[in-house]
Amino acid sequence: MIIQDQDDMQRDYLLATARAMAVAARTAPKGRGTDNLVVRIVTDDDVAPIVATMREIGRATGQAFFERDAANVEQAGIVVLLGTRIEPLGLKVCGMCGFADCEEKRRHPAVPCVFNTGDLGIALGSAVAVAADRRVDNRIMYTVGQAVKRLGWLGKDVPVIYGIPLSASAKSPFFDRPAAH
Repeated sequence: MIIQDQDDMQRDYLLATARAMAVAARTAPKGRGTDNLVVRIVTDDDVAPIVATMREIGRATGQAFFERDAANVEQAGIVVLLGTRIEPLGLKVCGMCGFADCEEKRRHPAVPCVFNTGDLGIALGSAVAVAADRRVDNRIMYTVGQAVKRLGWLGKDVPVIYGIPLSASAKSPFFDRPAAH
C-alpha cells in the first residue's frame, strides 16, 4: 500500500502547476515573435530572502503592503517569477514609448518598450490562467518583483519583474487580507 501525505501531494501539485505556468508564459504571444521574457520558479528556503527583502522595503519606505504581501509569500512557499528585458523591437513606426521610433528609444535604455511590458502582461495572464484552471490560489504581486529586483536574481537587464505566489490551502491567503496603507 502507498500512502502519501497531503502536504507532499499539495507541494508536488503546486510545483507541477508552477512549471505549467512557466510554459504558458513562455508560449504566450510576443510582439514580432521576439522573446524578452525571463521566467524562474523559487521554492522552499529560497523564498526566505524574498520575504525578508519585502519586509525590509516595507519598513524602509513605510509602505505596509510590502510587509502584508511578505506574509502571504511566506505562507505560499512557491513563487513564479516573470520579468522582461527592455529591448525595442526595431519598428520604424510606433512612438508608443514616447520617442519617435525604436532608434531614438535605444538612446534611452531605462525607458521600457511598451511591447516588452505588454508581452509581460500577456505572459502573466497566461500563467495565472493556468493556476486558475488548476484551482491553485495565486496573486500577481509587484512587491515580489521589487524584492527580486533588489536581490538582483534576474540580472540587471531585467528591470520589470512580477512574482506570483501559489497556495493550496483551505482558504486563500491572498484575499480577504487586512488593508495595508
